[in-house]
Amino acid sequence: MKKLLPLCLVFSTLLSCAARINGSLASDGSASLSLNMALEPAMTSLIQRLNEAGSGASGPVLNGPGIASSFASAPGVTSATFRNLTSSSIEGQIRISAISEFFGTRRGFVTFEQRAQGGRCVINLNRTNGPEILGLISEEISDYLNALMAPVATGEEMTRPEYLDLVASFYNRNIRNEIASSRVRVSIDFPGAITAARGGTYSGRRANFDIPLLDLLVLENPLVYEVTWN
Repeated sequence: MKKLLPLCLVFSTLLSCAARINGSLASDGSASLSLNMALEPAMTSLIQRLNEAGSGASGPVLNGPGIASSFASAPGVTSATFRNLTSSSIEGQIRISAISEFFGTRRGFVTFEQRAQGGRCVINLNRTNGPEILGLISEEISDYLNALMAPVATGEEMTRPEYLDLVASFYNRNIRNEIASSRVRVSIDFPGAITAARGGTYSGRRANFDIPLLDLLVLENPLVYEVTWN
């Protein structure tokens, strides 16, 4: 599990945690993102047990340098650096050369258009491209999310209440409650004054998104975030 969670900047996060992502998108499609993330106590304990069962050795619950290494080989990424604040919290930055190439445009994940006047960026995550995007990073991550029975990894059709009930019955209610209450907060600056932000709010050039983790894990409905600017 040394590469746990390199998808935090793609799905904003896929485990129960407190996460904050800030970034900026340039008119040429390049982007810079910063991440701060800390796992909740029950999920920290679960990952520790899974790590020790898999490798027989203990170590950081989140491996900052390992996550950076995974990101560095992803399509569209120029560089990635992460460091551990504690065993279960990290901070770091990732630079993207072309947002339209981030994890493969053929999967319909990111659409970016910059015209002479204004532009548009769309992120589309669903049960079809979710597992495909996971497969671009690491089999370990897919295996871990399969262990959590997350529909984003398994492709199974499930409602959010059904998934939470499954997690509670297989693990415990603490894990269930952490997943249910976790949110990912994202703030991105765009190349011009924003005119619309589907799925979020905006002011000036900055768009803000407050995303329930449960929506990302289950993908009961496709998640579409679209920003247009002058």
